[in-house]
Amino acid sequence: MQVILKKDVNKVGRAGQLLEVSDGYARNFLFPRDLAEEATAGKIADLKTRQQSQKAKETKQKLTSEEDRERLHGKVVRVAVSAGENGKLFGSVTTAQIAAALEAQFRIKIDKRNVKLAEPVKQAGNHAISIRLYAGVQADMTLAVDAQHT
Repeated sequence: MQVILKKDVNKVGRAGQLLEVSDGYARNFLFPRDLAEEATAGKIADLKTRQQSQKAKETKQKLTSEEDRERLHGKVVRVAVSAGENGKLFGSVTTAQIAAALEAQFRIKIDKRNVKLAEPVKQAGNHAISIRLYAGVQADMTLAVDAQHT
């Protein structure tokens, strides 16, 4: 019997996958737990349409990320923070501050979890950072920390 999984099933498959399973397994386990539905011609066609649109969406997202990488790679993002004598910062520069600075300076919205720092930034000056834009697409940049003495 052909079924389309509604949810991920351990050791069977992932949600949205079209599978051939035994009739008993489908009727006694998958259907009562609402893990799958019977694959009719209409549902299979709908599944293929959804998969094609998802693939097109991912391709567009990857192209956009490649364009963003070209705009960001090798550039300098500036962040101004409070510092004491000798350029030592009060605290450290956070990934949220860097993401906000990227959005303000380059008009590219980046999630703070996608900003990678080699080590915490606690000193004024230039630091290397990496921005993950998409799976396998990242831009290496320079973070320029400007100290504002208080």
